Amino acid sequence: MDWTRTIDGYCERTDPSYWSEPINAVTNLAFILVAVFMWRRTAGYGEARFLSAVLFVIGVGSYLFHTHATAWSAVLDVLPIILFSLTYIFLANRDYWKWPIWLAFLGTIAYFPYSAAVAWAASHLPFFNISAEYWALPLMIGAYGFALRGRLPETANGLTIGAGILSVSLTARSLDELLCSSIPSGTHFLWHILNAIMLGWMIEVWWRHTQRSDL
Repeated sequence: MDWTRTIDGYCERTDPSYWSEPINAVTNLAFILVAVFMWRRTAGYGEARFLSAVLFVIGVGSYLFHTHATAWSAVLDVLPIILFSLTYIFLANRDYWKWPIWLAFLGTIAYFPYSAAVAWAASHLPFFNISAEYWALPLMIGAYGFALRGRLPETANGLTIGAGILSVSLTARSLDELLCSSIPSGTHFLWHILNAIMLGWMIEVWWRHTQRSDL
């Protein structure tokens, strides 16, 4: 594999130069700001601080991808997102469902075949196929919110809000090249801003739940 090959997947990029995606690059600052805010807000909660640190790395990885636009930077863009998602799923299984650690871990591993199945289905649907690999997440978050609404209504509401924000964010990501002729800068930058808010909110939901459980 050629790790230095360039990737042009967004409306804003018009050439391989470093600053060909200035808006997409700069809006990654949203991840950094939210990460710092949540790190300071969740002092004393190691898992929340770990998620905040990963959120910071998401911003750095995404910035590198939208400036270098190479295969190696694409890996740095995706890996932190996967780490955040898997960590949160584990915490949700352990703390929302009160599963033992071994079962919470197995439930986390089960995300891989589940997400592959959803991605396959989404890839056969118009519009959804553009971001097929991501739609498993809002569906799962929404399902958790629905299933927990009786036992943990506040947490369930928080998860439902998170699923809604992510769905809007995914819509913005998917519209990027479709609207390129009318919006030259694209809409991918909204994916960054909304995702930063959503991921920070998901940390907040877990943190609030843990605080209530500590009472």
